[in-house]
Amino acid sequence: MQLYTSQTLSQRQSMVVTAQLQQAIQLLQMGNADLQSFIEGQAEENPFVELGLPRAALRVKSSEPALPSARRGAEDDWDRLGNLAADPGPSLYAHAQAHVARLDLTGAERALAEVMLDALEPSGWLGQPLDLLAARAGVTMERAEALLQRMQKIEPAGLFARNLSECLRLQAAEQGLLTPMFDTLLRHLPMLAVADLRGLCRVCACDMDTLKAMLRQIRSLNPKPGALFEFESTAQRPPDLIVTRGTDGWRVDLNRSTLPSVVVKADEARKVARKGDSSAYVAERLSVARWLSRAVEHRNQTTLKVGAEVVRRQSEFLDQGLSKMRPMILREVADAIGVHESTVSRVCSGLMIATPQGTFPLKTFFSAALASSTGDESGSASAVRHRIQKLVQAENPQDPLSDDAIAKLVEQEDGVQLARRTVAKYRDQLRIPSSVERRRRAALGGQH
Repeated sequence: MQLYTSQTLSQRQSMVVTAQLQQAIQLLQMGNADLQSFIEGQAEENPFVELGLPRAALRVKSSEPALPSARRGAEDDWDRLGNLAADPGPSLYAHAQAHVARLDLTGAERALAEVMLDALEPSGWLGQPLDLLAARAGVTMERAEALLQRMQKIEPAGLFARNLSECLRLQAAEQGLLTPMFDTLLRHLPMLAVADLRGLCRVCACDMDTLKAMLRQIRSLNPKPGALFEFESTAQRPPDLIVTRGTDGWRVDLNRSTLPSVVVKADEARKVARKGDSSAYVAERLSVARWLSRAVEHRNQTTLKVGAEVVRRQSEFLDQGLSKMRPMILREVADAIGVHESTVSRVCSGLMIATPQGTFPLKTFFSAALASSTGDESGSASAVRHRIQKLVQAENPQDPLSDDAIAKLVEQEDGVQLARRTVAKYRDQLRIPSSVERRRRAALGGQH
């Protein structure tokens, strides 16, 4: 055997994902609020970076006519909305505690009241058995029952109820609805849950019309009165893009009221460099600041280009609504503006766009095309979902449309071929129950 060494040369091309490239990719996915937080974080680390909120709008830099900017009056609309939020008021616990404090209770009763307050659930119901709460407070069941009756008078009616029947009974009594027949109905709620209307007619000794009238009254009651105190933030997230109509077509603009930018403090960098021998540090930090400024500008321009192309392709939707949503895929927009498909995907993943039809995630406008009865592509999945929703809203509640019937109607009226399982999938996405469940709900609701 003979051993020898040899040397060969080869050339290979690969892309290294640097830290700056990773940051640039992340910037594409950020909305204005996230972008502002990112720049603030960079400003804390880099003395030559400062957060700025420019007033001038950014426009599409393209050989094609740019879509004009939005009206200036729209700039501050989203800021005004935040100032219009109402005071949410006290929490459920604070509300109940304040009323209990005015009941003039003894020491033992106050101890039991505190135990009941701790057991109060967000629904407004008492979350634990009364005998257990009485034992914990060291009082008898008789005293616990007496105090509970007093606490159940706290508004809104239904608080401190031990179950659904008692919750509804308290509200019915307050509204003057608690007749013997209504009370019988509340004691047989399990029969109502399975829609045994004929059985309820028998136990209540009434006809179907009377029963349905009582069911309508039940539906007017609140099974979870504590939910009235669950205040979630109602502030609308400001959009990143704003679309309005101009004299020469639809206009798209970056939302200038929330659009951040990077201010590079070059003068300060030069002053620091003159004072000491830290020129290498200053040069490195200044270079990072300038790169960040360019990256944010590139992100803004790319965002605007994607938004402008989406608006150009969805003009019928802007004019007429969801029923005219056009099929569109990422590749079409990417090819039109000269970027990679993944770039469009990243831009659309986190941005909101305000249109005359409402404010939507930008990715809403991308949906697959469905085959028509003629073999062509006709209609987007979003438009078909909207069509299904309208058909269900217009149906006879006593005779709801099956998935097969919906598929046939869509094909006959819109020329779009749908399988039954596709209708079922879209119906689930819209949170529309099956025809059987809709029929049962119609019967419980007494609809005609």
